[in-house]
Amino acid sequence: MIYVIGIGQNRENMTLGALKAIEESDVIIGYKKYIDQIEDLIQDKEIIKKGMGDEIVRAEFAIQKSLDGQTVSLISSGDPGVFGMANVLYQIVSKYEDIEIKVIPGVSALNYTSSYLGAPLNDFAAISLSNILTPLSEIEKKLKHALKADLIVAIYNPISKTRKEPFRRFKQCILDIKDENTLIGIVDSTYTPPKETIVKIKDLTEDMVNMSCTLIVGNDLTYVQDGKLVTPRGYVIKSNIHELSQNHYKKFLNGEIAIGPNRECEFYPCHYEGQYCDFCYCPFYPCGDSSTGGEWIKGKNVWNCKNCTWLHNKESVECLRPSFEKIFEDIEDLKLKKKTLLKLRRACLLKNNPNDL
Repeated sequence: MIYVIGIGQNRENMTLGALKAIEESDVIIGYKKYIDQIEDLIQDKEIIKKGMGDEIVRAEFAIQKSLDGQTVSLISSGDPGVFGMANVLYQIVSKYEDIEIKVIPGVSALNYTSSYLGAPLNDFAAISLSNILTPLSEIEKKLKHALKADLIVAIYNPISKTRKEPFRRFKQCILDIKDENTLIGIVDSTYTPPKETIVKIKDLTEDMVNMSCTLIVGNDLTYVQDGKLVTPRGYVIKSNIHELSQNHYKKFLNGEIAIGPNRECEFYPCHYEGQYCDFCYCPFYPCGDSSTGGEWIKGKNVWNCKNCTWLHNKESVECLRPSFEKIFEDIEDLKLKKKTLLKLRRACLLKNNPNDL
């Protein structure tokens, strides 16, 4: 039996499954740095330490020891299935017969990083910038497709003393495809506890990262809240429909709300000259999504829309209104169909087709 074990980022992250597999093993094989982290757990075991870059040698050692009838633990940091030893072992094990393998998952670097940064993960891709085994053209292609799809992107192996070009291309890809204000979360594990930093891509420099860092690239909805990186998923927050909102949407149903600026309103412009007033009262209230500028008033259970003007942009209204008119048939739909309405909001925020709800 060969256990391929992920020990996480440190001892606090080790799983019960990893501890049990190590206990059952006769032989422990791994990169010296990883073995040192679990030294007190393996004092009665045969230990084989190898250097970085000896992955194939480690896998072959594990296979030979297993063929000798011993139970082997092949140690990875993080999760062995994410840029770890599981892939290496499976790549060469088909040369042999009767090798039993069990992968013991661990806390991956992207999960560990996410836990320190806040809640940045939604749909995501994990990409390594190491070009030791992978051509730069392949790395760049993956980056471009992930960024164009607006995925959250977790970046492994961002830079080293001898590998700087992949990082430079990574930064340029974001500037070309997304925006100079795209948010980047960084967790540096050379510090105890790890150091967390959130910057905009325009401010990200090479001296801010090293091989012990994992980066999280936010998508178009990611925002900073109380120093943490958050990517909203669109959960429904229930609320009563305000009387003024009811009055507005009764007029909407009666065809009394025109498209565009309402300059006859005594409060116009309540945000800016030229604003569209179709959705004077937000049909998504409260959205609970700070990506457009709203926020909770702490301790009051009130969602404050003062700094959110997205709903009054011409482009937003032109995207929202046709689909909204199909969904909205009764005042109570502001509550009963809120999940569908929030999906419409998200589709227009991300410029997807709102008819695909």
